[in-house]
Amino acid sequence: MGKERLKQVFSKPKDRLSIYLTAGYPKLEAMPQLAKILTDESVDFIEAGMPYSDPLADGKTIQESSSLALKNGMNLDLYFKQIKAIREFSNIPILFMGYFNQVLKRGIENFLQDCTDAGIDGLIIPDLSPEIYKNKYQTIFNKYDLSFSFLVTPTTSDKRIAMIDNLSSGFIYAVSTSATTGKTDAFGDEQIQYFKRLQDLNLKNPIVIGFGIDNREKFLMANHYADGAIIGSAFIKAIGKQEDYLSVGKQFVKNIIDKSY
Repeated sequence: MGKERLKQVFSKPKDRLSIYLTAGYPKLEAMPQLAKILTDESVDFIEAGMPYSDPLADGKTIQESSSLALKNGMNLDLYFKQIKAIREFSNIPILFMGYFNQVLKRGIENFLQDCTDAGIDGLIIPDLSPEIYKNKYQTIFNKYDLSFSFLVTPTTSDKRIAMIDNLSSGFIYAVSTSATTGKTDAFGDEQIQYFKRLQDLNLKNPIVIGFGIDNREKFLMANHYADGAIIGSAFIKAIGKQEDYLSVGKQFVKNIIDKSY
């Protein structure tokens, strides 16, 4: 399925929600359990984060979740095993989110084949620059049925956004702020102008807004200006250190997409 399963997410008009999970958090076996909840609550796709010891864009909440997940014993072999377990009950699109060192250490083709075999639909690798991807790796990545989504920020030029649009094949991840993940201020005028600028570029890829979305109001605003919203830190914070993290996660999603009313 690969790219096609993710493409179907954007084929129907609706408010779209993606939830970020840190694999191995808050418990080692949590990711498949949480994926079941998210599937049942009609979340549109999942970002399955592979914890990394030296993250770049992650704020305090996700850094701490990654540290605990690694202590819990999460590794790439177990990550792929859990993705396969999710595929036994769900067709929800799943994106690998991690760092390029994890890919290189496994071997690029080995990693891409493992993603395909496990049932992953696409990749987000924040520290792999578009230029290096294009010049060194695009030919290899294109051999596999996996989407690739790059990030843009408020400071990204229109010219660079157009280049990123040409290289992306799933959606463009529009970072709402120049800060790290987890900032919860309301969207201001500058951010609204940035979202409108992205709209006016008429990009070929859908735009999904992430970073700082932590309530229903911002979820709806992101969907007003773009094609979807990604919630990461707020969900991780909600389920963290909760024995009943599954019911907490379920209620969190209900509150965002308003299924409880």
